[in-house]
Amino acid sequence: MPPTALATERDTTQPSVVVKAPTSTDPTDSLFERVAWLYAFCREHLFRDDTERIIKALWQNKPPTSGLRLIELGCGPGFYSRKLAQRFPNIIVTGVDRSPSQVRSARERAAAENIRNCVFERVNALALPTNGSSFDILIASRIFTVLPDHRRAVAEMFRILKPGGRCLIAEPRYAFWASIPLTAMWLLARVIHSTNGYREPKKATVLRQNAFSELFRQQPWKSVRVWQDGRYQYAHCEKI
Repeated sequence: MPPTALATERDTTQPSVVVKAPTSTDPTDSLFERVAWLYAFCREHLFRDDTERIIKALWQNKPPTSGLRLIELGCGPGFYSRKLAQRFPNIIVTGVDRSPSQVRSARERAAAENIRNCVFERVNALALPTNGSSFDILIASRIFTVLPDHRRAVAEMFRILKPGGRCLIAEPRYAFWASIPLTAMWLLARVIHSTNGYREPKKATVLRQNAFSELFRQQPWKSVRVWQDGRYQYAHCEKI
């Protein structure tokens, strides 16, 4: 298996450096399966579009190096993965998400847009099935709102980046606004489906500025920059 490989559930219609994901043993159901279309709608049409902020923070508006490998954790319907792959056809983009429905949606959207330098795989961000030092760039947006273990997630981010690799993480600052999609998904799922519960929280987890900054400083990054912009906060880290 090549050093950039992820062990995932693979879409064989697209070229990929990734192969098959472990099946989840979580006994509870997921909102991202039951009402997948609602989250995709929120991501595509309601959430802030940080594409230009990502490009400016990572490349200062200069084109990235050809062959650069970028991974997006918790990609959902592949909003940023697709946008960056379209903007920079010389890079290789991998979007990963735990939800089969979100991954399927991302693949369908990429195929409809004829994006050939971007693949999507089913992967748990807390246990990325890849060797360390595999990617040049890592991005994630709103991932901490539903993940149960933030420290483990950041440790995984650090592990899979190459030396000199960088990550850019965007997270909402206010629980009320961040929780609206989850609340809507819970309500709709209860109307449409009968279930004992879902693995996602009913309220989004939102970190205060100090806690957000401290979360990243627990890894031996070469540099960590944290800032706020409106309803969001950002962390840009570079690996030694």
